[in-house]
Amino acid sequence: MTHDRARTSDVSRRQFIKASAGLAVVASAAPLIARTANVRGMDTVKVGLIGCGGRGTGAAAQAMHADAGAVLWAMADIFPGRIDDKLGNLAQISEQMILDEHHAARSDKIQVSDDRKFLGFDAYQQLIDSGVDVVLLATPPVFRPTHLRAAVLANKHIFCEKPVAVDAPGIRSVLETSAMAEARGLSLMSGFCWRYHSQMREGFGRLLDGGIGDVHTVQSTYNVAGWVETHERQPGWSDLEFQLRNWQYFTPLSGDHIVEQGIHAVDWIAWANRDVPPLRCTAIGGRSVRPDVPETGNVYDHFSVMYEYENGARGYHMCRHWPTKSGDNTAYMLGSDGTYTMRPWSEQHIMTGSNPWKGSATKNNMYQQEHDELFAAIKSGDRVDDGVLMAHSTLMAIMGRMAAYTGETITWEQALKSQENLSPDGWEWGPRPFPEVARPGKTRFF
Repeated sequence: MTHDRARTSDVSRRQFIKASAGLAVVASAAPLIARTANVRGMDTVKVGLIGCGGRGTGAAAQAMHADAGAVLWAMADIFPGRIDDKLGNLAQISEQMILDEHHAARSDKIQVSDDRKFLGFDAYQQLIDSGVDVVLLATPPVFRPTHLRAAVLANKHIFCEKPVAVDAPGIRSVLETSAMAEARGLSLMSGFCWRYHSQMREGFGRLLDGGIGDVHTVQSTYNVAGWVETHERQPGWSDLEFQLRNWQYFTPLSGDHIVEQGIHAVDWIAWANRDVPPLRCTAIGGRSVRPDVPETGNVYDHFSVMYEYENGARGYHMCRHWPTKSGDNTAYMLGSDGTYTMRPWSEQHIMTGSNPWKGSATKNNMYQQEHDELFAAIKSGDRVDDGVLMAHSTLMAIMGRMAAYTGETITWEQALKSQENLSPDGWEWGPRPFPEVARPGKTRFF
């Protein structure tokens, strides 16, 4: 039996939407269903990319490859020069696609004219208004709730990279927007790519069908050597430009690395627990080996979090960025009847105990699979809905950061209702405060 993502806990998902987003949101959006974006029967599906970094460029290529009629229609970014630079890369990818029999009938996969290259902090809205059918959201995470809301209000189908927010106000916004997307019949797909990995689906499907009995413990890791390249400040850069050029290193922009990157392994814990939220979490973390230079911002370099569930289950997550050769990105799950060891990068999925099993599914390209399923859903009208799933998993990572930063045990309810707004001042080039490194006992939860 194949696990059907968030649909296994549909009742709890709907209860959560009612409690957190409010029935009023759904009610207000319901009359707009008739105006839902509908591309069924259309030969051309216009795609808009918001955020033209490496992940955004990859998403654009995968979107073009997902459907014979998909064309890249518009691009938006805050930095001049990045659009044309990435267009060159995408043109090469497009030429290769045309050689593919699946795309033989389409030789114009890229249709980004000069008047559909949008720059600046309002570029996302200009792109949304440019006639696109599908929007790809791939900016730094802090912008995601705003961009997601604008896309849904304009009745666009959406691919939304993870994480979907960096703080609780952002999560609350995403939950409301997700309810609006459902009411409007819009497909909303997340960037939690492992949910679309064939071998992971096979393994988690068996796990959730009772392959090791009742799951009571999950341990996941996301330990890597080093991190992304930093950029020294250049003459003429404002405070905000400097921070955006190094956005992964600034908590207000990225959410810290547990939220921006380690979240994949946090999502494995959520998946194994049927996407039921934990009751609380306790965590430690710190900044022990990051170079003390401005471009490394204020983020930690390690986290360890314990999540506790109402049924007594626990999830343990560890992530780090250290300059060592030792890395690990795996999960180990213990159940009442056995164990499940998961090493996805080396394609090892093994269960022991009463029902021994070894994975046999053929590996797929999970990034491409996401877009294949999104465009198939758009064309068929059978919508994809990752909205609550992606908000829950992101909040799990955020509450882990909160617990580590403050030294307090944080409940799910506290995390969801938190008033901490990491970017309260809007967006314009110029001065911007440099965030402090969090210190438990000094940094407070609010």
